[in-house]
Amino acid sequence: MPSVLTLQSLPLFPLGAVLFPGGVLALRIFEVRYLDMIGRCHKAGAPFGAVSLTQGGEVQRPGGTEAFANVGTLATISDYEAPRPGLMVIRASGSQRFRITSRDRLRHGLWVADVERLPADMAVPVPGDLKGTALALGKVIESLQQKAAAPGQMPLQGPWQLDDCGWVANRWCELLPLSGQLKQRLMELDNPLVRLELVSDVLTRTGIA
Repeated sequence: MPSVLTLQSLPLFPLGAVLFPGGVLALRIFEVRYLDMIGRCHKAGAPFGAVSLTQGGEVQRPGGTEAFANVGTLATISDYEAPRPGLMVIRASGSQRFRITSRDRLRHGLWVADVERLPADMAVPVPGDLKGTALALGKVIESLQQKAAAPGQMPLQGPWQLDDCGWVANRWCELLPLSGQLKQRLMELDNPLVRLELVSDVLTRTGIA
């Protein structure tokens, strides 16, 4: 099986956030361009592409300009509600990263793109000098579990992989108040060990770990 697969006409959702593989994305959707798209994805069990905005806002404005990163993450809807007409509330899970090869904006404002899937992170055990970073994340997860009224309210989702460099780095990237630009750069890194080393440096500077 080839390591790089392509997807054509993938619907995109430009966001003011960065979705990492294994991450959780909670959205309240009311724009017409996304209501139809999310409804179709939910019905078909198909993913959409979460991409980080580099210009513009999440809500479309007349005459506004939207620009977004070339690398994003496939998102699959795990929970779906439509509490009233014109509103959807979803929770989606990040899976595989992708790179945009071409993009097109449809007349009603929805972006679609042809993309190539990027290889998943290699499974790299957390080395001894970074164990503290993983242990600190474990404590944060325990605290979040105690505070959450239900598993669906957790900002993180299992299975917990505290011995895996990529998983630990990704979860810290989601939790830390880093700039969107830095989170995007970290998400795009192909080496999960380097990503964790950079996150560990941030944690050390802030005194968290």
